Amino acid sequence: MSAGELSSSDKQALVLKRYEALRVQADGMLELARGEAWSELIQQQARYVVEVERLSRLEEGLDFDTRNRQRKALLLEAILESDREVRERLVARRDELGALIGTSQRKRDLSRAYRTASGSNVVDAEYVFTGETMRNPPGSS
Repeated sequence: MSAGELSSSDKQALVLKRYEALRVQADGMLELARGEAWSELIQQQARYVVEVERLSRLEEGLDFDTRNRQRKALLLEAILESDREVRERLVARRDELGALIGTSQRKRDLSRAYRTASGSNVVDAEYVFTGETMRNPPGSS
């Protein structure tokens, strides 16, 4: 018997089970975000999106009775709350990575600014400020 052949109450029960599974998955993604397991989180999110699409197709045209509509609403609230916190943590991570990239770029720019025109030789500050002849200039070994 396929999902299309189920009675309305059976189909509602099936859809609610899928929402419950989605809530468990959303909670798992939240735990991954809290643990900063970013790679695993991305993998879970890909599976989550597939499940949401499947659920959407399964639920299409289904009219829930009052009790099941309330249950669905509670499940959606829990799912959305977990999703909200995951998104907040992802935004914080994005900002953290942006700051690290900015720091790396500033270090690279500073490094380039202190190189001599000849390429890879770094200016010897002792030589520049004391005017003494360098005993072992860089690259003279």
